[in-house]
Amino acid sequence: MAPVTEVASAPLPEVVAQQIPRNLEGRTALITGGSRGIGRGIALKLAERGARIAITYVAHEDAAQQTVEAVKRHDTIGTAIYLDVGDRHQIDRGIDRVLQELGPIHIFVSNARTEIPTFYATPFSITAEQWNTAFDTQPTAFLHAVRKVTEVMPDNGRILTLTYGTGSRTGSWQPWVAMGAAKAATESLVRYFAVALARRGITVNAVSPGFIDDSVVKSLPEVAQKMISDWAGSGWTPMGRLGTPADIGNVVALLCSDEASWITGQTIYADGGASIVMPELPPALQQG
Repeated sequence: MAPVTEVASAPLPEVVAQQIPRNLEGRTALITGGSRGIGRGIALKLAERGARIAITYVAHEDAAQQTVEAVKRHDTIGTAIYLDVGDRHQIDRGIDRVLQELGPIHIFVSNARTEIPTFYATPFSITAEQWNTAFDTQPTAFLHAVRKVTEVMPDNGRILTLTYGTGSRTGSWQPWVAMGAAKAATESLVRYFAVALARRGITVNAVSPGFIDDSVVKSLPEVAQKMISDWAGSGWTPMGRLGTPADIGNVVALLCSDEASWITGQTIYADGGASIVMPELPPALQQG
């Protein structure tokens, strides 16, 4: 065997801070439910890239104003609008107001979700009101908002919705039945709208975040929050942690870029690999 010759390693180049491209300059983004959590993370990431930002809120006006102030620190315009997505007339008025204040809407992100107590119940205990609330605020709201917003959206726009793809195709998280069914219907709408709007260059996609810190997880009891966090850290999420709103904001920003113009009708799983872990085997047997 020939002797191994050692090769001197070259000095590592200095790490240069990468400047965030303002590739959304001049575009307006409307994000429903943008005052906190994932919606806030999306708003800030799009603002970093130069987009004008409109967010909506229902119960958290102070948080919405704080998000607007954070948006403005990125040298762009921000505004907050009261809007209950379960009311189609408020959707119409909200979109008209954004059009008046910020101009044509280039990006629409459907993120708003009703609070957990309004829909969280098992299949045999859920009320008709809880079931209807989930559907009114998810696929029905998405249907109406997309039809309205595309009347004022220029060609080559971007439409996104937030989903939970795992909850849409599984059944073990029993109290999630209404929201799981509602999100599954929304994901189906994404595909139909993607085909209908493709000739205009408007892409329509869903992003499935998995479990994200500072989101729906925070509305669960503390013991449940700890169980979910520990579960992610134990390997059921390969990256070993919960996601963050900024993680999802980055994914949305990518899908809003010109370079993502060939991606449409998809549900993008941004969950640190959680959706590719096999439920039949313990993580210790899956990760070598």
